[in-house]
Amino acid sequence: MHRIPVGVLGASGYAGRELCTLIADHPGLELAFATANERRGEALELPSGPVTLVATEEAPVAGAELVFSALPHGASAEWVRRVRAAGPRVVDLSSDLRPGHGANGIPYGLTELNRANLRGAPLIANPGCYPTAILLALAPLIRHELIRPGATIVADAASGVTGAGNSPRAEMLFGEVTENFRAYAAGNEHRHLPEMRATIAALGGDLDLLFTPHLLPVARGILATITVPVVDDFPADLQAPWAEDYAGEPFIVLGHDLPALRDVTRRNVARLAVRRASGLRQPTLLVFAAIDNLVKGAAGQAIQNANLALGLPEPMGLPA
Repeated sequence: MHRIPVGVLGASGYAGRELCTLIADHPGLELAFATANERRGEALELPSGPVTLVATEEAPVAGAELVFSALPHGASAEWVRRVRAAGPRVVDLSSDLRPGHGANGIPYGLTELNRANLRGAPLIANPGCYPTAILLALAPLIRHELIRPGATIVADAASGVTGAGNSPRAEMLFGEVTENFRAYAAGNEHRHLPEMRATIAALGGDLDLLFTPHLLPVARGILATITVPVVDDFPADLQAPWAEDYAGEPFIVLGHDLPALRDVTRRNVARLAVRRASGLRQPTLLVFAAIDNLVKGAAGQAIQNANLALGLPEPMGLPA
């Protein structure tokens, strides 16, 4: 079949490299260019063969039908504007255009919650990795009004080190990360919180979110444990809200067993499970979500959104 030319801005980062690999394996897409200013002229080895990285300023963006921007937060928005002015559609993986960051009217690419607004869209804001796991876990409860009004939801989530990017930092050295486990951005101040709060508000949620991320000594994956006070008349079938809302979803796996990172590594899936917490005066659920932060939490979801924007089958080229 005819392959649609696409480009990647910021191909030297973890998400950008993952994108290039997924595009190389995609039966409907062709990688027209990949940029990396500091590594321009170097070859990026892909399953389909090497691709020479070019400077962002030299990228032939007009020759692509869609461009993925995996540029750093704060730098991406300007390049998104330039690419759109040249014609191609854009899927932006940075936080610049997501809900809660001052951008209005741009479809939010949490695909399972916003599919109707993504088909044929010229510009899509791809969600962050933590918000993908947490919002997919919470959305059915919010939409069915099953969370106790005014409740505080506690989300503890742990991510592999690729979630922090590949810029050299002392705290990310092997000797600091290996055989260790720690919280960071404590105090409910993580940069993904505005995105989650804005999306929860758009879904009609009346709640507070207390989010604490943790760093795992693994390369990839996110596991979130979410404590949710619920209404007294919660359905006897605990899985019912998710089973109803996500019926037929190709990338949502609802199970009785608790999800683990090995269940989702290198797959574009979110695995969900729920338990009732015992010994508490107030009805409370524990909701668990696992994703690969580089696939469903970044590059895979970006491909999912690009497929919709380009009129391709949504699951095309994605590892389920």
